[in-house]
Amino acid sequence: MAKLLVVDDDRDVVELLTFLLERFGHKIIEAENGKEGLETAVRERPDLIVLDIMMPEMDGLTMNKHLLKNPSTQAIPVIILTAKGQIRDTFEMTPNIKCFMEKPFDPKEFQAIVMDSLRKN
Repeated sequence: MAKLLVVDDDRDVVELLTFLLERFGHKIIEAENGKEGLETAVRERPDLIVLDIMMPEMDGLTMNKHLLKNPSTQAIPVIILTAKGQIRDTFEMTPNIKCFMEKPFDPKEFQAIVMDSLRKN
């Protein structure tokens, strides 16, 4: 189906997302911090990015700013998945952010949002 990049430093979250998304035939690429995620996004050009905010090396906010500056990555839809719900307003007007979900999340709702984000892209 689609190539998805999961950027999160929590291994348990990455494994859960990989399990959920591979069941629908998606190819999953992983990165454990924003720096690695940005490099992977530029190189792999995923169809969708699932991005955590609080990570070492480079946080998700900074990574997304770099994605938006690069013509080759600025149109890639992003789903923010984070435990930091109070920063939701930061993303309200960001054009590539399709959804903001807080951890813990409902797996069925997450899958529906991924499918909807891919359809709209």
